[in-house]
Amino acid sequence: MDKFWETKTLNEMTSAEWESLCDGCGKCCLHKLEDEDTGDIYYTRVACQLLDIETCRCSDYADRLKKEPTCVKLTPNDVDNLQWLPSSCSYRRLQDGRGLPAWHHLVCGDRNRVHEDGHSIMGLCVSERHVHPDGLEEHIVHWVN
Repeated sequence: MDKFWETKTLNEMTSAEWESLCDGCGKCCLHKLEDEDTGDIYYTRVACQLLDIETCRCSDYADRLKKEPTCVKLTPNDVDNLQWLPSSCSYRRLQDGRGLPAWHHLVCGDRNRVHEDGHSIMGLCVSERHVHPDGLEEHIVHWVN
């Protein structure tokens, strides 16, 4: 198996390689709140309406940017600028020189391991369809990173 993530920078990766880095944790699909005074980011347990909370997969990945205006198309140039990316995020880990964790599917060969080992939001979140936008603060969590 070609361990491209060990030899290439994020900017050198093909789009297929880039896409394969996503570990499928779903954390980036959670609503986040920013403290206007401190700039601190707080994750909620409220997931984007497009996230299938049973599988931690986007239900319409190809058209997500059209359907969900707050969705961010992550690029190599964004990783350093998006402070809300959790420290466990594969893109963040590689950018920081920490490598991929043992539970990552490219390392272990099992896409379910991220869930089995408790590194995803599977079973821990609720869809935004069931939460009023004014009630997000009630759903702040501290288990994301």
